[in-house]
Amino acid sequence: MAIPERFSNLPDYAFPRLRKLLSGIEPGGEPVVMTIGEPRHAMPGFVAQVMADHIAEFAKYPVNEGTPGLLSAISGWLSRRYGLDVASDRIMALNGTREGLFNAALALCPEQKNGQRPAILMPNPFYQVYAVAAAAVQADPIYVPATEATGDLPDYAALPADLLDRTAIAYICSPANPQGAVADRDYLERLILLAEKHDFLIFSDECYSEIYRDTPPPGALVVATEMGQADRVVIFNSLSKRSNLPGLRSGFAAGSAANIAQIRKLRSFAGAPLSLPAQRVSEAAWRDEEHVAASLAQYQEKYAIADRVLGNVPGYRGPQGGFFLWLPVEDGEAAAVKLWTEAGIQVLPGAYLSRDVGGQNPGAGFVRVALVGPADETETALTRLKAVIYDKNE
Repeated sequence: MAIPERFSNLPDYAFPRLRKLLSGIEPGGEPVVMTIGEPRHAMPGFVAQVMADHIAEFAKYPVNEGTPGLLSAISGWLSRRYGLDVASDRIMALNGTREGLFNAALALCPEQKNGQRPAILMPNPFYQVYAVAAAAVQADPIYVPATEATGDLPDYAALPADLLDRTAIAYICSPANPQGAVADRDYLERLILLAEKHDFLIFSDECYSEIYRDTPPPGALVVATEMGQADRVVIFNSLSKRSNLPGLRSGFAAGSAANIAQIRKLRSFAGAPLSLPAQRVSEAAWRDEEHVAASLAQYQEKYAIADRVLGNVPGYRGPQGGFFLWLPVEDGEAAAVKLWTEAGIQVLPGAYLSRDVGGQNPGAGFVRVALVGPADETETALTRLKAVIYDKNE
């Protein structure tokens, strides 16, 4: 049986491509992996005890949409963080936000928009699940440059009106992966007005919302609510980055009651709900802020290290949020091979997070570097990186 063309045409995922690129090459130093966004800060100290207290609940089928306690904890966090009053029926617990970002398109993207094949907008570079979601619903993926010229965020308003009229969904990520740009309130207001004018939904990926340089990033749902347009936005967040619990696979989506009802309905047939012990841990994590503040302080320390080590590199832009550096190089693949060969540092070529549009790949001249390790390891690795990539070119 032939593989459906919409999936066979997808490029390989970023990390298999990287393994192939570096296959057979010995590292030129003690290996330091700075590719994957897997937090290495300490997880909250209460996790093991909460899991142990509820271990017997592995014997029960879990609640699909989230236990009342978990939904209440998420609602409480939205209130503390954004001043939002979001009832439980407007929240859906997720088995990681990647699941939600994908399944929400299945649940909410129409088969046609204004009598035409729908379009799904996404930044370029971007988190790759956006493109797979578009393929799954047979929508046209529209890769919109998110480069320095546009503030590292996509300028959807610059697209032709006829394209916007058949747009069903626009993905946005703030703080952005990989560039670390933050969509401020003005940007979000303009995007929400655009969505209202052309009748499309905004899927706001906010997984890095609790990792920032100075000021907590605004949330799309609170801006939309203040504008009377809450039904235009679905937000996605998780405990992976906020609480250093990527293996828990716990997140949520929140939006209007109607949109969340559609996502819940799909998931009741085709989803994989969190186990009850995992939901109990998640509830405790969303209720606690002490561990979040401690982790944020570590990231802010690493921002300062990156600024100090790389601040005089031409084109260096320290991230406003998130934990990635988006570093300019002549060629991302060549830089990744050079760093691995000469320094044992593993980074991700930027082209692996982007798509060619008009013969140009906006990530080709970058590498993504994850600041997930301890501060001392990060400073040593960035110093070695600078010596290999930048100092020799001066």
